[in-house]
Amino acid sequence: MIKRDHEDIEAATFRRLLEHLDNHKDVQNIDLMNLASFCRNCLSKWYKAEAEKRGYELGYEDAREIVYGMPYSRWKAEHQSEATSDQLEKFKEQSS
Repeated sequence: MIKRDHEDIEAATFRRLLEHLDNHKDVQNIDLMNLASFCRNCLSKWYKAEAEKRGYELGYEDAREIVYGMPYSRWKAEHQSEATSDQLEKFKEQSS
């Protein structure tokens, strides 16, 4: 496999991951953090960092809009629920 093919496959895989997350808006970021130690916000930060490594200026909110598929404020208002005490406790345990 040549490098270009490899990068095309990685890009397609990333788009599929974003589509999967978009189709599962019921999965909260805290659930992702508790299960996999990353969330949509982490992906946004990684996206921004990789863009900057390549010389592109990209704001965090712009990166979030790419990952969330809409402005974060809208996603939060429409899809984010309040974290439960169990979710918060699990997150605290993992963060310690």
